[in-house]
Amino acid sequence: MNETRQTQPTPPGRTNGWLEPGPTNIQVIYILYLVSFVIGISALVGIVLAYLNRGKSESWVETHYTWAIRTFWIGVLYGIVSAVLMVVGIGFLLLLAVAIWAVVRIVIGLQAVSRSEPIKNPESWML
Repeated sequence: MNETRQTQPTPPGRTNGWLEPGPTNIQVIYILYLVSFVIGISALVGIVLAYLNRGKSESWVETHYTWAIRTFWIGVLYGIVSAVLMVVGIGFLLLLAVAIWAVVRIVIGLQAVSRSEPIKNPESWML
């Protein structure tokens, strides 16, 4: 008996849209940034996702990608300055201020994306 088995190709993995450019993806990026306060490497995953998906979505979502990317890099810059200033003691307070600044920016982004609104000034250094 010569039986022929037909096999179905395996469908590509489903991500429910959280890896594709769009609102769900930017929410994942913001959450990864928040989780990075506990698991630092998650911010790196978030920035990679932001760079991979930038330029591939609606204009209002693009403001969020710009905001997220700038939040990461400005936070790194402020963190380095704070670390250097720890030698004179003020760096500890500045590091706390940087953490608060980052959380506020992330919350602003999460609130705006949940309302399907763009970030008003995505290139801002502050809030």
